[in-house]
Amino acid sequence: MDFLPTLPTLLAFTAASLLLAMTPGPDMTLSISRALSQGRGPALYVVVGTSLGIVVHTLLVAFGISALITASPTAFLILKTGGAAYLLWLAVQAIRYGSTFTVKAAAGPRGTALANVSSGFWVNLLNPKVIIFFMTFLPQFISAGDPDVTGKLIVLGLLFIAIGMPINILVILGADKLAAWLQRNPKVLRGIDYTFAGVFSVFAAKILLTQAR
Repeated sequence: MDFLPTLPTLLAFTAASLLLAMTPGPDMTLSISRALSQGRGPALYVVVGTSLGIVVHTLLVAFGISALITASPTAFLILKTGGAAYLLWLAVQAIRYGSTFTVKAAAGPRGTALANVSSGFWVNLLNPKVIIFFMTFLPQFISAGDPDVTGKLIVLGLLFIAIGMPINILVILGADKLAAWLQRNPKVLRGIDYTFAGVFSVFAAKILLTQAR
């Protein structure tokens, strides 16, 4: 099964994905807000939608990066270098500005299952940060000369979803307590910020130093 990444790659990717999944973002904010305002069922449909959005990004990146490697391995290395710079920028932003996690249980009519799936789907599909992140994050775990790049990127993208979904579901199940606890304990969010910054700085430095040889 040549499409499977190596064990060290899988372990590194899993660690980074776990950190990301536990970091509050637009998708988590939406799902918690929906859980508080409409209940756990609608929020779970939102998670399905956000995961479908990630599937689309995964396929776009997998086939797009594969075509880029075929056309120009040098261009792919440039993309990875740009990705490393972007990861460093994310690390700096996390330290400078920190988490802006706020959740309001906005009152409104209970949406249908399709409406909630659609909400989650579009919040991830059209979020510029998600688009840029996937274009720069996934390629960090693939080498330019890898003949199985498409399969490996798809595996990594699906693994990202498999790691994130259970965490999002647990967050929804305890949404009311979690939202209140996080807002009462800003130091926890700052700890997440520093951990996030540290991990992505290491990834960025590794890529830049490897390509400099």
